[in-house]
Amino acid sequence: AALGMAAARDRKKTRENVVAILGDGSLSCGISLEGLNNVSSNTRRMIIVLNDNKMSISHNVGAISHSLNRIISTRGYNRFKAKMANLVRKLPYGNSIKRGISRLEEAAKSILVPGVIFEEMGIRYIGPINGHDLPELIRTLEGVKEFHVPVLVHVITEKGRGYTPAEAAPEKYHGLSSFDPDTGKSNGDRYPTTFSKTFGNTCCKLAEKHQNLAVISAAMSSGTGLSEFAEKYPKKFYDVGIAEEHAVVFGTGLAASGMKVVVAIYATFMQRALDCVFHDACLQNMPIVFCLDRAGIVEDGPTHHGIHELAFLRNLPNITIMSPANEIELDKMLTAAIEHPGPVVIRYPRGYSGSDIRKEKPEEIQTGKSETVKTGSDLAIWATGREVYTALKVAEKLEKENNLSVMVVNTRFIKPFDTEKLFECAGKMPVATLEDCQISAGLGGLVDELLINHKNNGVLHFGWSDDIVPHGDPEKIREEAGLLPEQITAACIEYINNKSNK
Repeated sequence: AALGMAAARDRKKTRENVVAILGDGSLSCGISLEGLNNVSSNTRRMIIVLNDNKMSISHNVGAISHSLNRIISTRGYNRFKAKMANLVRKLPYGNSIKRGISRLEEAAKSILVPGVIFEEMGIRYIGPINGHDLPELIRTLEGVKEFHVPVLVHVITEKGRGYTPAEAAPEKYHGLSSFDPDTGKSNGDRYPTTFSKTFGNTCCKLAEKHQNLAVISAAMSSGTGLSEFAEKYPKKFYDVGIAEEHAVVFGTGLAASGMKVVVAIYATFMQRALDCVFHDACLQNMPIVFCLDRAGIVEDGPTHHGIHELAFLRNLPNITIMSPANEIELDKMLTAAIEHPGPVVIRYPRGYSGSDIRKEKPEEIQTGKSETVKTGSDLAIWATGREVYTALKVAEKLEKENNLSVMVVNTRFIKPFDTEKLFECAGKMPVATLEDCQISAGLGGLVDELLINHKNNGVLHFGWSDDIVPHGDPEKIREEAGLLPEQITAACIEYINNKSNK
């Protein structure tokens, strides 16, 4: 995006500086590399600040490069260099001499600093410098504004600096729910288990059973519950960094070679790899399992809500899509999915299901079959994932307060879908759908498509619209969208009353 802004500035002949700031983790993703590859051919003036918080630069390299770059990033040095270049060019064989000096400078820098790859791409490399030394950082940035070539400033920082718990566990504190600032303890630690923990535990069990298991993470081993697996089974674990497209295609290569493959990606980031899911997994019908954590809305806002990817996934060939209501179902679904001969997607939310899993005795998983968790005759609520428990709360309220008999169906499979049971319900009573997904993309849209030519008693949908869902506490966001149990109950009563009056 910054390159586009710089190219537009050049076309308009204005003089503003364009600065792109990126993290070292995102540097390896395809879009970043594509952008870097095109910088020097599209603009002569652009500043890239690389915030590197891995602290991977050794002291000896850092010390030498610090001294070198104090010289080469000054205005005086670069002005002197430009004047000398003009002078040398006027000498006999001047251009050859200039090229020789440039090669010598490049060779010296390739030994002393780790930036030769950027120099080869036509981007001047400055660094590494201490990002916590503010005067030095400001001096460097003031200096590079004078450059007439694209420049990358390599800045070393410490993740979590200034807060001891974050310094000790930077990956954990990268994305954390509410916590006690005095102790650093996460309030989420109170849960007896979570979907992510269950996923990690099940992967460990599968590793004992299947010697050819391969589990892939896209820089989210902790967030997806795979830290223990990575430690116990390092030869079966692959972290490919923030490169979801590569994670998918790499996984299909493993699958094509006889491995049993599980790819763990946040639902929102699966959008980056949808093209690869289609071409490399679905068209070739590869036996690969995609486990999408954080499906549904989260605290982190529009960029992280996992409510969009189903619009694409459920229309792909050869794919199976499941959504567990609780942690036990996740374990059962993953255990079954690893034996499935084609691509499988398992979607589940962040955190805890809210059920007492010690009392849960779900029916066995049958491909394409839903589970009736409660019978009824006045209204059928079809729910996906954790929303099954929201549906049960609504059913209880409707029965106690309005004397209505309510059926609750755990959808389990989005694809293949239990069409037979849906038709059976729709022929007897109104149907409501409940999901933590965009209605048009998920269960709601699917039900509407199936019932478009069916004589049914009406359908009511609860989920997310195609408006942008804001940042905030999920419970408050749900309240604003009318998705709390008491709000859903009121909407169901109004809907049923309106139908009765007609």
